[in-house]
Amino acid sequence: MRVRLESIGCRLNIGEIEALARQLAGRGFRIVGPGDDADLCVFNSCTVTATASRKSRQFLRQLRRSAPDATLVATGCYSELSPSEVKALGVDLVIPNRDKDRIVELLDEARLLRTDDASPDRVPPPHPDDPDSRTRAFVKVQDGCDNHCTFCVVTIARGPGRSRPPVDVVEEIEALIGLGHREVILSGVHLGSYGRDLGQASGLEHLIRRILRETDIPRLRLSSLEPWDLEPSFFELFSDRRLMPHLHLPLQSGCEATLERMARRTSQREYGRLVAAARDAVPKISISTDVMVGFPGETDDEFTQSISFVREMEFSRLHVFRFSSREGTRAAAMAGQVPGNVAQERSRRVIELGAHLEQTFNRRFVGQEMGVLWERGEILGPHRRWTGLTDNYIRCATDTPTDVDLTNRVTDTRLIATIPGGFLGDVHGASIPRLIQPDSATGSRFTILNS
Repeated sequence: MRVRLESIGCRLNIGEIEALARQLAGRGFRIVGPGDDADLCVFNSCTVTATASRKSRQFLRQLRRSAPDATLVATGCYSELSPSEVKALGVDLVIPNRDKDRIVELLDEARLLRTDDASPDRVPPPHPDDPDSRTRAFVKVQDGCDNHCTFCVVTIARGPGRSRPPVDVVEEIEALIGLGHREVILSGVHLGSYGRDLGQASGLEHLIRRILRETDIPRLRLSSLEPWDLEPSFFELFSDRRLMPHLHLPLQSGCEATLERMARRTSQREYGRLVAAARDAVPKISISTDVMVGFPGETDDEFTQSISFVREMEFSRLHVFRFSSREGTRAAAMAGQVPGNVAQERSRRVIELGAHLEQTFNRRFVGQEMGVLWERGEILGPHRRWTGLTDNYIRCATDTPTDVDLTNRVTDTRLIATIPGGFLGDVHGASIPRLIQPDSATGSRFTILNS
């Protein structure tokens, strides 16, 4: 049986669909990619913004058109909040978020998994056309959220916070190591709250220590963490070099008044102290963040305060969002909705600042050697082009002769030049010199040319 698995949205969605792929592949089902015939399609949807909802609808329509005779199953946040709309798009089965971890069981109960052509000996990667499928893996350790940020619909869609037992997390990581993965990313809706529902006040810290103690995973990384969940002592964990020096700490706004309307549980002072503590403990740490513009009531002065604080924090990368009104949230009914053209201009300015901050951060490391986990290798004429990630989450590229294989290897790499989107690196004895220029189509990626 041929199964196509797709997902949009957050890293947690990615981790969930990857886990489903491993379960199905382990039972002998063939996981196929876009363009391949499929008997069953499963889509993990998103609704964090109006754009995400629209893309979820578009994806479901595309799946139905491309596989008219396949069984189409939808899950995820858009499916959770708009099940009737999803069914109207030709979906055969909608699985609620609360049952997402039981998808295989539910498919069995619904007699949607045909086992006559399954082969337990055939275990393909989650996505055959995805070169990252054996390098980095997302592991969901927590779901749901007990915060009540006034703009966020995720709490409604995902429900209260729930943590996986530590033993289950360790077992999954051990299985991933056996499959050849070199890096694991712990993910959750509210990752920093891990363990609280299990009676552990510092549950995430305990989980990290247990993973590092009981497994041989070469690289462990953390996904997004709310800043109020971390104490300065948390950064002692990074003394183990297997814990990657990168944190994504969502800020949303650098203005105190806006933060209050958002019901964010932090302030400029608290956030700034946390960032300073992280950098004191881990000098090369990369700290990225989310910035929202156009939140209801955001005046020109509030925006100026926000962008000034973002500049002061010297982030390594910004994820910039325009406020999207979501039904059921308090922000949707707030006065002072910001006109779209104003929010768009503010977004442009913050994106421009983000590009400057990223280049400034990256330039600090020119001439240094850092470990890079190589993921992609694309043959281009007489050479092969590789890209991968440094330990502090900077994209790196290098070219090698075609007979050199860096797949899933961590190599000490000399960072010889910054480029839009990352670095040009030199792997001793393998790389060949190239010239770099930005990819005009994207503005952030890069193209490597023969010299």
